[in-house]
Amino acid sequence: MPAPSDPTGRRAYELDRAHVFHSWSAQGALDPMVVSRAEGSYVWDADGTRYLDFSSQLVNTNIGHQHPKVIAAVKAQADVLCTIGPSHANTARSEAARLIAAHAPEGLDKVFFTNGGAEAVENAVRLARLHTGRAKVLSAYRSYHGATTTAINLTGDPRRWPNEFGNAGFVHFFGPFLYRSPFHATTEAEESERALEHLEQVIAFEGPGTIAAIVLETIPGTAGIMPPPPGYLAGVRELCDRYGIVFVADEVMAGFGRTGRWFAVEHYGVTPDLITFAKGVNSGYVPLGGVLINDAIAATFDDRVFPGGLTYSGHPLACAAAVATITAMEEEGIVEHAAAVGENVLDPRLRELAERHPVIGDVRGLGVFWALDLVADRRTKEPLAPYGGTSAAIAELMGAAKRAGLLLFNNYHRIHVVPPCTVSEAELDEGLRILDDVLSLADAHTTAGSAVKV
Repeated sequence: MPAPSDPTGRRAYELDRAHVFHSWSAQGALDPMVVSRAEGSYVWDADGTRYLDFSSQLVNTNIGHQHPKVIAAVKAQADVLCTIGPSHANTARSEAARLIAAHAPEGLDKVFFTNGGAEAVENAVRLARLHTGRAKVLSAYRSYHGATTTAINLTGDPRRWPNEFGNAGFVHFFGPFLYRSPFHATTEAEESERALEHLEQVIAFEGPGTIAAIVLETIPGTAGIMPPPPGYLAGVRELCDRYGIVFVADEVMAGFGRTGRWFAVEHYGVTPDLITFAKGVNSGYVPLGGVLINDAIAATFDDRVFPGGLTYSGHPLACAAAVATITAMEEEGIVEHAAAVGENVLDPRLRELAERHPVIGDVRGLGVFWALDLVADRRTKEPLAPYGGTSAAIAELMGAAKRAGLLLFNNYHRIHVVPPCTVSEAELDEGLRILDDVLSLADAHTTAGSAVKV
């Protein structure tokens, strides 16, 4: 897109291109949109064009942009205490920890605060290794856990490949995914059973006494929003119990209302030993993450020093934003709203789109956490873009959506429909109408579309 015509926006763009080194990008090809403001489910560029944010940025603005209660809380905290070292107690951090633990499964009562999700995963693995005295950590191929050294080595997707400089002790396995089953399953029950058999074999061949933790996204996010089949997470819990392995649930993306529950593990009736969180805990208004720790692991460090810490652990401004976010979610029924939106609007409407558009191979999700698996051929399930890459068809779809005023989350051959938990039905109607239109462009790149064109 052209540089903004607004002078302030144009200066921001020029300074960005001159001095900002962007993540996950070839720098020379970048052409970033300058965002001037945001509110609720919308953002505006520097020239005043409005966009409906169906990406929640990086699936983190669960409470929407600029929620007035959260903004007021950050301002009030800044008037009293902007920052303090993590060795000191402060009201914002203490209250944030209480509220987070109150919504967690029973027995996870301690919170170690970090600055984001990757650091949460780093420290969860450290806790598990020190608690068990073991080194290996297992995680799924279809996963994303962050970009710090431990977190990126746990990650299964291709962003791991150029970062594998210190990957000793990290072992990957196949998690359940019926639509593209690696186990030749035809039902959810088969997929769950065979995935658990595979995981137990990996544990056996790696040596149960060498494995500190199994780290799983409760519902994988960036890797494709794949709710696990019934019984799978309970089976993982049983394997961890049998072999003395710590079960770490990564809820950085799935937590705090995204799936229509405070934590996604509530859907499956399991209690992990550790839960990592970030993103939705305060909608990213000020960076914050953390690890929920069960009583047994916390007790390991009652008389033993935990060898880890962060200068900004439990930063007052971030924790004040978390307190205000969680309180607003409670008072305004935001988690319940996300559940209702998923069940009554997104689930049926996205499946209706799949009936009309041959490019949609699969629809899956919960709450406001949905993925459309786009294919060139429904019969073969050939992805519309290659694993780890993109395609002209995807670029055309994404460009058309943006020109129509809709921001989408795209990863490889998938479109993730992940608006804020506060999204209204009118906003959903607006976004889904645009999505319907641009999917028609992608249909032309399918075998069905080609047949129609001929």
